[in-house]
Amino acid sequence: MPFFKEFRRKKTTSKTDISPNSSNESNGSNGTNGTVPTTKSSSTINSVYASSTPPSSIQPHQSTPTLVTSKSTGAMTPLPQRPMPLSSVSNRSSFMGLSTPSINGTTTLKMPVSSFAPRILSVSDNSWVHQKVLLVYGQIGDPSEKTLDGTLTVCHHQDSFPATMWPVSDSHFKALVHLSPGPNRLRFDFMSPKVASNNSSLPAHSSWINVNFLPLINSPPLQLVILLGKDSPATFDAVPERKQREGNDLDIAVRKFRMAAYLWQAFTGEQMYRNGFGRRCFRFEEEWQTGSLTFRDKEMGQMRNEAKVHVVRTEKTVKELRDLDLAQQYDNATHKGELYSIAMEAVKEHFNPVKGQMQFISLLLLDAHWDTKAKTITGHAALGGGTGEVQLAIFGSQALQSYPASIEEVVPAFSDCTRTNTNFVANDCNESGSNWEAANIGIGAHLHETGHLFGCPHQESGIMLRDYVRLNRTFLCREPYSTRTKSPGVRLCLPKDECGWHRLDALRFKYHPCFRLPTDGPLNPDESIQVWPADNGKALITAPTGVSFVEIFTEGDETCRAWLEYSSGDVQSVGPPRQIVLTENDLKARLPEDRKNSKKLRIKIYSAGQGSHEVVDFNTLLRSKNHVVKLPNGQLGFKGCKLGESGQEGSQPEQVILETAHLQNKLLTSIKVYHGFALDGLEFLYEDSTSQLFGKRGGQPGGSEFMFDTRRGEILLGFYLRAGLWIDGIEILTSLGRRSGIFGNPNGGSGHTLIPPRGYCIAGVSGSCGQWVDGFSLIITR
Repeated sequence: MPFFKEFRRKKTTSKTDISPNSSNESNGSNGTNGTVPTTKSSSTINSVYASSTPPSSIQPHQSTPTLVTSKSTGAMTPLPQRPMPLSSVSNRSSFMGLSTPSINGTTTLKMPVSSFAPRILSVSDNSWVHQKVLLVYGQIGDPSEKTLDGTLTVCHHQDSFPATMWPVSDSHFKALVHLSPGPNRLRFDFMSPKVASNNSSLPAHSSWINVNFLPLINSPPLQLVILLGKDSPATFDAVPERKQREGNDLDIAVRKFRMAAYLWQAFTGEQMYRNGFGRRCFRFEEEWQTGSLTFRDKEMGQMRNEAKVHVVRTEKTVKELRDLDLAQQYDNATHKGELYSIAMEAVKEHFNPVKGQMQFISLLLLDAHWDTKAKTITGHAALGGGTGEVQLAIFGSQALQSYPASIEEVVPAFSDCTRTNTNFVANDCNESGSNWEAANIGIGAHLHETGHLFGCPHQESGIMLRDYVRLNRTFLCREPYSTRTKSPGVRLCLPKDECGWHRLDALRFKYHPCFRLPTDGPLNPDESIQVWPADNGKALITAPTGVSFVEIFTEGDETCRAWLEYSSGDVQSVGPPRQIVLTENDLKARLPEDRKNSKKLRIKIYSAGQGSHEVVDFNTLLRSKNHVVKLPNGQLGFKGCKLGESGQEGSQPEQVILETAHLQNKLLTSIKVYHGFALDGLEFLYEDSTSQLFGKRGGQPGGSEFMFDTRRGEILLGFYLRAGLWIDGIEILTSLGRRSGIFGNPNGGSGHTLIPPRGYCIAGVSGSCGQWVDGFSLIITR
C-alpha cells in the first residue's frame, strides 16, 4: 500500500504547470513549444532538437493550395495545404530576456510573439513536398512600414544538415532548405544590427515551420550524365584563380553539376506550386555517397543519399568531338547534329534501355572548350528531345566554373560580379559578361534543353524563351550590376520579377510520368486522341486518358499564344474530361483581338497520357463535305480522323455503311478479320447469311472470326488499332466489355481506341487499301 500511495503522488501534477500541447493556450500562438534554446555547442543543439521535435504521422495528399497575392508586396501567400500532422503550438517566438522553455517541453511562462520573426510566405505549415532541396521565401515584419537588412539563419531538422545563412534585403528573404525524408521541423532566425536582441545565446526572433518530405520512388528519374571523350583529362575551362582555389577536375565538376540540378528541381517545384498543381517535380536517381550539398560534408566525410551523376566516355577522342562541333558552326555543315547522335549512342550503351522503358537523361559535355583563336565554343551543343526509349538533353561545360558547388555557394555564385576573362573562358552569346550572368546562362540554358527533353517547345515567355537570363532572381532578393543590360540590377526581386516556366509547360509537366505523385491514379495506357467532326459546327474530341489542354494557332504562328485547358488543379479529385466539344467560336474567343478574324485555325490537342493530335485546319474540318456521309435512310454520318497514311502504291479508298445502321431487321452476328503481319480486311457477317467486306480477304486463309453473343444483346462498340503508316493490327470491342484480342501485329505502330462519342453509334468504316489496309476511320451517326 505505501508503494501505491507514493506512485499516485508522483503522477499528480501541479495545476500551474502548462503543457505545450495544452488546449489552455490561446490560439496556439503564444506558447513556446517548438522554440528551442540554442547554445554554441552543436551537440547540445542536436540533443535539444531531438527532444523537442514531436512525432508526425504521414497523411495522404489532399487538395491543392491556392495562392493569394499581396497588393502591397506582390508576394504570393499560400493558403493551408494539409491537416497538421506535426503539433505546432508556436511558430513565431521572441524571448527578449523572458523565461525560456525547458528541454523537457514544459514551460512556466508564455512568450510574446516577435514582430521581427520571419514569416514564411511560400510554404504553409505541414506542407508535403517531394524534393530534397526546397526553395522558400518570406518577409521580416511589414515591409510597407519599415524595411530591414540582415541575416536569416536556417536551422535544419535535428541538426541533420549544417545551419545555413541567407541575406535579408528590404525585409525580404529567400533560402534553400535541405530536407530529410519524413517530417522536418525547421527554425528560421533573423538577426540585424538595427534590431535589438537579447544578450543570451537564444535567438531573439525565430519562426518554426514543419515540412514533410516524401521522396518519390515510383516515377522514372531524370538521369544526370557527364560525357567525356575517350582520352579526356576530365577537366573543364576555368580561369587560373579558380583552378587554384577550387580546381577544375572531375570531382568538382560532378559537385557543381549536381548542385545545378538541385536548383532546377527547387525552381520547378516552386513553379508548379505557383501554377496550382501542387509541389510536383521530377526526381533524380540517388546513391549513398559522400555528401556535396554542403561543403562541410567533404571535410567531415559525411555520407548522404544524393543525386547520382553518371560518368560516361565515348569512343571519340576530345579532338574529334571538338573538330566535329567546330564544323557544325557553318550552315552547310554535313555533320550538323552529329554531336547529339554521339551522345545518344553513348547513353544508350550505358543505360541499355529495353523496349517500353523510358529513360530521361540530361547530359553535360565536359570537353566543351573556348577556342580563343577561333572565338567559338567547341565540343558544345545545346539540344534537347529524343525518340523511342531515350529522351536526351545535352549542353556544354563552358560556364561550369561559375556554378555553385554547394548550397552555401548559391548566393555568392549569383552575386559574383567578377568580369569574364575571355582569355580563358567564354562569354556565351555575349550574355555572360560576369560570373553571375555566366551561371544564369549555363544553368538556365541547360534547364531550357531539359525542358525540350520533357516535351516543351519554345514558348512566348519563360524558360523556353531564354528567360533564364533572370534565373538568379529566383534565389536572390537583390540583383547585382548586369553587364548584359549595362544597368544596376533589380533592388528587390519579388516573384513578379523572376523567370518561370510558361503555363503550357506546367500543363505538360502535370501529367508527365516524371512528375507523378503517389496519390495520382493510374492512367489508361492508350494515350491517343480522336477528333470527330459532327453536326451544328461542332467537333467532338475523345481521349481514353482525358483531354488536358488544346493549343490554338493562327496562320503564321510559330509559338502558341492562346489555349484552352481542361485540367483542374487537383489531379486526384477530378481527372481531365474524356470527351469535349469544340466550336470555332470557342477557339476564337481565346484569341487576342487582332487575331479573332483569322480564317485559318490550327489546333494541337494533348491528352493526359502525353499523346497529341494536330488538326491543321480546324475551319475546314468542320465545313468540308469530305467528312460527311449520307446514309441510305437519310441520316447524316460523320467520318472520324483517319489512321494510317494511305500511301501504298495502288492504294484505293474504301467505305462500308453497315446495314445494321439503317435496317432494323438486320443483326450483326460476327466479324471475320483477315490478317497476317498487318490488317488485310474486315468482313461483317449478318444473321441472314449476307456479309459486307472492307479491304481484302488476304493474310492467313479463312481469316479469324469473332462471334457476338446476340442472345445477350451484345453489339459492336468500337475497335482498338495498332497503326502507323498502315494498320498493323485490330481488336474488336463489344458493348459487354469483351475484347477479341489483337489480330495482326500487336506491337506495330501505336495504339488508338476508336469508340464513338457519347450520343453516337457506329454507322460504318472508311479508309483505303493497297496491298493491305493502309487507312482506317469510323463513320458515326446519332
